[in-house]
This record gives sequence, C-alpha cells and structure tokens, in this order.
Amino acid sequence: MTGAYSDQDKPTLTPSAMTIDLTGSGMLAVTRDTLTALRSALMRDTGAAAAGYLQEAGYAGGQALFDAFRQWLTARGKGAPESLSVDAFQRQATDFFRHAGWGSLELGALDDTVATLDSRDWGEAEPGSGADLPTCHLSAGMFADFFGRLADAPLAVMEVECRSRGDERCRFLLGSPEVMQRIYEGMANGEEYASAVKAL
Repeated sequence: MTGAYSDQDKPTLTPSAMTIDLTGSGMLAVTRDTLTALRSALMRDTGAAAAGYLQEAGYAGGQALFDAFRQWLTARGKGAPESLSVDAFQRQATDFFRHAGWGSLELGALDDTVATLDSRDWGEAEPGSGADLPTCHLSAGMFADFFGRLADAPLAVMEVECRSRGDERCRFLLGSPEVMQRIYEGMANGEEYASAVKAL
C-alpha cells in the first residue's frame, strides 16, 4: 500500500514544523542504550513477564504519542490524522516516527484480514543480539494504542518478525483482539503466521 511520492508532495517546511515539541507533548527523549538496558534488566529479573511489562508501558504512552502526532501534523498544515488518505498517512507517520528516532514504517495488509507495519530500521530492535523471539515489546504496546485511536476501536498488536533475531525487518500485525488471539493460537500450534492468517 505504498504510493508514489512526487516533488509536488514535498512540503515546504520551516525547521519548527519539522521538529517534535517534546516538552509540550508529554514526550521524553531517551537513548536506545537506555531502552536496551531496561529490556535486558527486565528479562534478567522477570523472564518472559518482561514482554508484558514493556507492552503495558508502551500502551500507556500511546495517547501522548498520538496527540504529539496530531500537533506535528497541524504544524505542517496537514490536518487531522483521521482526514488523511492511506498513502498520505503512511508518508506522514513515517516522517513523524523517523523524526522521533524510531525509524521508518510501511503500512500494508495480509489477506485483507490484518494490517501490517514493517520497518527495516526500527529503533527498538537490537540487530546482532541473537534473540530467539521478537523483542520490540514497547513498540507493540505503543502501536496498539496509537493505531487503535486512529481506528477508533481496540486493536491488538503482535510482532512476528524482528531484526533482533536476525530477520531483515521488524513486522507487526494489527487486528482486533479476537483475530489476533486466533493467529497467536495458530502460531502456538506450530503454524507460520502467514498460514495462521490465511486460516481465518
């Protein structure tokens, strides 16, 4: 679901329209090393429960992040997030997350059943860490709240590919809690995620 991007689409921006007002939006900049150390400490001390703690923290920050995105769009003269086309939303969200240090995003879908978010440079991932499972737990929680606000419905998010475990990209699946539960159960029974989606 990528669209062509022409010179006509390039915004004429002042530096203030390109930056994110952290102080005014309830956001706080932290380094990747801080996030990596936090995840490592939680995994060491709480084991598998660390994923849930990080997802909960990410979800809690979703509203402030969405509000910051709305303010950022307004500063760029782009209107409300809900008013954007899919292609325009993808361009603006990618720019926003890249300016915030997270990385780029590509929106898509699998079998018109679940949405996908793909990134080959996602900031929470730790390439070369040798992880056995996806590790972008904070992002999964954050996306559930952020995109749930856009959809105006509860969403569940599951990372199924991750650069931390050697995949070429991080891929998140987004869907209703019921759909995502069925995909999770299929994967728990040994199915690949794409097969679990097709089985819905």
